[in-house]
Amino acid sequence: MASVIIKIILFLIIFSVIVFVHEGGHCVIAKMSGIGVKEFTIGMGPTIVGFKKGETFYAIKAIPFGGMTIFEGDDPDEEGVAPNAFQNASCGARFATILAGPMMNFVLAFLLSLIVIGSAGFDEPVLYDVMDGYPAAEAGMQAGDRIISINGRKTDIYRDITMWGIYNGTTEAEIVYERDGNLYKVMLTPRYSQADGRALFGFRGPNGYTKGNPLQVIKYSLVEVRYWIEMTIRGVISMFTKGFDINDLAGPVGVADVVGDVYESSSKAGAYYVWINMLSLVVLISSDLGVMNLLPFPALDGGRLLIVLFEMITGRKPDQNVVGVINLVGAAFLLVLMVCVLFNDIHRMAG
Repeated sequence: MASVIIKIILFLIIFSVIVFVHEGGHCVIAKMSGIGVKEFTIGMGPTIVGFKKGETFYAIKAIPFGGMTIFEGDDPDEEGVAPNAFQNASCGARFATILAGPMMNFVLAFLLSLIVIGSAGFDEPVLYDVMDGYPAAEAGMQAGDRIISINGRKTDIYRDITMWGIYNGTTEAEIVYERDGNLYKVMLTPRYSQADGRALFGFRGPNGYTKGNPLQVIKYSLVEVRYWIEMTIRGVISMFTKGFDINDLAGPVGVADVVGDVYESSSKAGAYYVWINMLSLVVLISSDLGVMNLLPFPALDGGRLLIVLFEMITGRKPDQNVVGVINLVGAAFLLVLMVCVLFNDIHRMAG
């Protein structure tokens, strides 16, 4: 029972921090741009605790999922439009205010990556082992070789190679690698492994993580965030190109289950590993939410950015009633999707 409570608490802390940073980005940039902020909330539903400072009511809600920054002028039933209403601000101010939320997710991911990479190190694209009977060994590759690029794309970390394999299967690839200061080029076609359940080039690596100097920590922290952003984008594209499957999505319950699993496996190795793995998980989730919020869909930040871009390009302000209806339909769709994902998460955990 104590373990379950710890898992729930960890999830709530992680989710609340990510939401706070995201909504905080919207709130701070709005205030800096002269846009009125009526309410800044973490969670949904009835207010547990709240206070008003200046024009803004700050609150923590009873249901610990999501959050909201309500700008002046967001309420359609409000009589009149205040001078500091969101819709009265310049296109640049509105664009920056909307973009600030997802961007703060990326900033949070980078700052936490500094701790993770500085403490645990990074996975260099250096081979630890080459497997007999697979294309890499047949092409003469050896343990200790450093992979420089795949199909012309630079490999900063070993997971770049893994990511290529996940999304490209048995597609032939040009591998450039370095050995003793010399560059070599080979063409490899991954071979399917029944044991692994996926196609393999036939090499493994690295054996552990490399700790770097301060400049390398900064570089590889940026690489870490880039990696998770790219993984999310590739995952979204794959969903639409290979067929949408609700099992590919995870809601708060699914995320909580992952947090619990990571905590459980890490706790056996000690508090240090719990700390590092939890921070790594926040990096992943924060990067993921930053990307998902930028999708050009109504009610998401990406959808709102599209509306502002339309105004920037055409010079015409769209009808606010039409915008309201579009956002309402988008929000309703997302709500239905969230409910479906919630039940799917529960069914998956029960199974």
